[in-house]
Amino acid sequence: MGTGTDRRFVVVATLVVAALLGSAYVLGRSMTPEPTGSSARPTASADQPPAGGTSRSPGAPSPGPSATGRDGGEIPGLETAMEGPFGSQVTTGSANVALTFDDGPDPYYTPQVLELLRRYRVKATFCVVGEMAQSHPDLVRAIVTDGHTLCNHSWNHDVLLGEQPPAAIRDDMQRTNAAIRAAVPDARIAYYRQPGGAWTKSVVSVADDLRLVPLHWAVDPTDWQMPGADVIAATVSANTQPGAIVLLHDAGGDRQGTVDALRTLLPDLTARFRLAALPTGTT
Repeated sequence: MGTGTDRRFVVVATLVVAALLGSAYVLGRSMTPEPTGSSARPTASADQPPAGGTSRSPGAPSPGPSATGRDGGEIPGLETAMEGPFGSQVTTGSANVALTFDDGPDPYYTPQVLELLRRYRVKATFCVVGEMAQSHPDLVRAIVTDGHTLCNHSWNHDVLLGEQPPAAIRDDMQRTNAAIRAAVPDARIAYYRQPGGAWTKSVVSVADDLRLVPLHWAVDPTDWQMPGADVIAATVSANTQPGAIVLLHDAGGDRQGTVDALRTLLPDLTARFRLAALPTGTT
């Protein structure tokens, strides 16, 4: 009888101790602050991504803290992250919204985009591919004449450029700059955008050495997948906040959907935000 009682006492005591330990663990977890960030950054995103893609929802801005404007004051409603992969830029740093167009210039779609921007008096940023700039220097000149900003987008849209040795990356960027300046000798090229958003430490380092700001984005409607003008317009309209950099394409495939989306987007966005080309400084 005594032995059975002792056994029951041991079992009960064990259960009580286990419960107390479990409660202590839960309490400890609840009192431990959640990490505010992560040292791991994605190396690729949409813009015709490499295999594997991204887990980010199409068009969704990256979450992050509020940003400050040029005068140092906080910009209400600006919730896009201040840094993208490997420190790349994803906001304008002000309340302005920047439309960016990749992969051109294209002889069919770029003139349509330029005409619409002209109609709504909007300045944008064109991330041009070197071989396209070489083939269509007249369009590079038209972009600059209209007051838009130029961005280097590699020589031939090499998504894997960041995996190359630094010397090869540098040659690619410089070759692209040379093609742009062959069309516009005094062109200011202040930005570099990595194809596919496939940023690496090496490609960012070389861009920095060449005084090119690594330019990412906050809003991506994946227009390169040709979802249709209505979807492109709705995605950009719903996700754009003050300070956002919006990714669009004026080349690289059938871009009529993007052009048609602009007919809806430009009056919508200009009514809500100030759209401006990214500044070039003195580069």
